[in-house]
Amino acid sequence: MRSLSDLKIQLFADGADKAGILDLYTKPYIQGLTTNPTLMRKAGISDYEVFAKDILKTVTAKPISFEVISDDFSEMERQALKIASWGKNVFVKIPITNSHGESSIPLIKCLVTQKVRLNLTALLTLEQVEAVTSVLSPELPSIISIFAGRIADTGRDPAPLVKQARGYLKNLPQTQLLWASVREVLNLVHAEESGCDIVTVTHDILARAQKTFGKDLTTLSLETVQMFARDAREAGYSL
Repeated sequence: MRSLSDLKIQLFADGADKAGILDLYTKPYIQGLTTNPTLMRKAGISDYEVFAKDILKTVTAKPISFEVISDDFSEMERQALKIASWGKNVFVKIPITNSHGESSIPLIKCLVTQKVRLNLTALLTLEQVEAVTSVLSPELPSIISIFAGRIADTGRDPAPLVKQARGYLKNLPQTQLLWASVREVLNLVHAEESGCDIVTVTHDILARAQKTFGKDLTTLSLETVQMFARDAREAGYSL
């Protein structure tokens, strides 16, 4: 039976729940971690920097990504340099545009010259991938995060786009391709088959995957029937 440890793709845990982050950090099949302002807000985080530095007291041996929170490019640069200073394992998340749709490529190019390890986020098109790869350095570790799940939400299959994106990285040996916004456990396999280096998985989907990935289908069928029987009994239904 196949397990999560059998996946060749790197699994990054995506979340802002401190207990979940610290627990998943200890798992051998988790190779890195990510978070973002939306997840942090949902988790009730009130102080971004205090939270990040607290996490980094424990998370020291695996890469972790934190995102800038400004919409102004000069301020984004300042924040990126600050975040990068928090640890050698830190990658700085830079969105492909600001909220006005203005390109982040000049900022990315500037940060690359300053040797900041970047996680370029919220990419959904090949044009965006091409633009980003044109300014990255072959010597500097970086991550390109394609939001495959959001592409799928539009009714499009993200796999062909992701496979094509792989070609833009051929001269960037230190750059990794990441499948983001996983919606179900099967997406881990999709990400691996598409040639991604990394897939980010939220804590809730990881918990589900730990229970079901590679599970025998006959066993799962029986457990499903047992669930129906148990719920009917506990609800006190009668006919």
